[in-house]
Amino acid sequence: MDEFEALLEESFEMDTPEEGSVVKGKVIAIEAGQAIIDVGYKMEGRVELKEFADPGEAPKIEVGDEVEVFLRQVENARGEAVISREMARREEAWDRLEKAYAAEERVEGAIFGRVKGGFTVDLGGAVAFLPGSQVDVRPVRDAGPLMGLKQPFQVLKMDRRRGNIVVSRRAILEESRAEQRAEVIGNLTEGQNVDGVVKNITEYGAFVDLGGVDGLLHVTDMAWRRVNHPSEILAIGETIKVQVIKINKETHRISLGMKQLQEDPWDLVAAKYPLESSHTGRVTNITDYGAFVELEPGVEGLVHVSEMSWTKKNVHPGKIVSTSQEVEVMVLEIDGAKRRVSLGLKQTMRNPWEVFAETHPEGTEVEGEVKNITEFGLFVGLPGDIDGMVHLSDLSWDQRGEEAIQDYRKGDMVQAVVSEVDVEKERISLSIKGVGGDKFAEAVGGVKRGSIVTVTVTSIEDGGIEVEYEGMKSFIRRSDLSRDRAEQRPERFSVGDKVDVRITNVDTKAHRLGVSIKAREIAEEKEAVEQYGSSDSGASLGDILGAALKGDDDK
Repeated sequence: MDEFEALLEESFEMDTPEEGSVVKGKVIAIEAGQAIIDVGYKMEGRVELKEFADPGEAPKIEVGDEVEVFLRQVENARGEAVISREMARREEAWDRLEKAYAAEERVEGAIFGRVKGGFTVDLGGAVAFLPGSQVDVRPVRDAGPLMGLKQPFQVLKMDRRRGNIVVSRRAILEESRAEQRAEVIGNLTEGQNVDGVVKNITEYGAFVDLGGVDGLLHVTDMAWRRVNHPSEILAIGETIKVQVIKINKETHRISLGMKQLQEDPWDLVAAKYPLESSHTGRVTNITDYGAFVELEPGVEGLVHVSEMSWTKKNVHPGKIVSTSQEVEVMVLEIDGAKRRVSLGLKQTMRNPWEVFAETHPEGTEVEGEVKNITEFGLFVGLPGDIDGMVHLSDLSWDQRGEEAIQDYRKGDMVQAVVSEVDVEKERISLSIKGVGGDKFAEAVGGVKRGSIVTVTVTSIEDGGIEVEYEGMKSFIRRSDLSRDRAEQRPERFSVGDKVDVRITNVDTKAHRLGVSIKAREIAEEKEAVEQYGSSDSGASLGDILGAALKGDDDK
């Protein structure tokens, strides 16, 4: 009995296929959009016709065709087998794809739908995900032309348990592109002239298609002149002639040049632009340290900020010149090896200090506006956009400089006399008090050291008295008021008193007159002693002075 049951069970296993397996069947009828399939073992099942169609195509199934289907259930409520053509295709596809993935072989498929982040691809029954970044070597804006088209893909990753497959179309294109690049590059040589089509333009250059391989034409190799942006001379789709400058065999990068097909203007620079020659150029670029001036296409020179103006020392070059402005410049230096030309802008104009020295010799009167006031004097604007300085000591005859400068304000118009012009140091000294002549020289013209003159007391102070001689003020210190210490009292004088003093110093530079009452008294005593005797003879000083005074009366 046990043997019979075992044989019976074995018979059932052989006769009835296992659920979840792929079985072969025959189409016996097509009705109501379904195909009726006899899978043997006295079992029939129904499959929707759409399961026999590839994406975007009509079903390909006829009565009598033999097909493989997936047996999901042996019998349902209607007594029919539950079968699926799609699941059979999927199982078959997974087996085939796993072998291709292991062997790193390409698989054929068709893009049939769009999902978030990419597309869906039918790989002959299995659905794979194609990321947007793996569609092409460049971003694809419209994938319409690729839909439903059978083409090869590379399987990047697959997980049968989760039912995930990731494929790439880009890997296939890159591989074929690399083969094509290698073939094209193999036919190119450095120095060769070729035609190409501008495919893309960037800030730093342009990519040129040389027939299946791209080369980079850098902006600095487009022309000998300065090119601010490649779009100035190139347009996408334009066919241009270029020279192959360099080929990197390892990275397959190709560097191209256009200016190499033209004559280098620097070959003639030294002959065309001798030192200290003047030329007209166009300002092409302005920086913090100067301005670039184009002498001719391909030849630019730098005007350093220090060579731009005689008078504007610490200003930005953009405040002196502007882009595209035509300017006259002088060639200062040429470095052919470094392809540099140093230019000067101010050298084409005369030194304003030289011009001023020629037109305003010392002693000339000028008028100008007070530009600045400092602790040591005034700065006055002069013709030629230059300044002259009036030192404190040259402000007034009557006041000290610190007092006199308080009377001036920025913007005041003043008259002054040119005292000195130092062209090399770019300095001009002026004198306001010198306007109308040297009053001091006129006042003391006949006075010399040792002379006795009469002065008028103008002020009484603790330290002495202020006196005036011919409009020139002097100060007599307390110690110089008298030979007798007891008489060295400023208060014994009054404003308006006339006093005889001796000249002790005449300083024509500082315009100062040194005077002393004490020196006069000592000089008078010495003279009296010499004329009427000496103290050694027994005569007293009173006797001597008395005799001297009597002698004066007799005269």
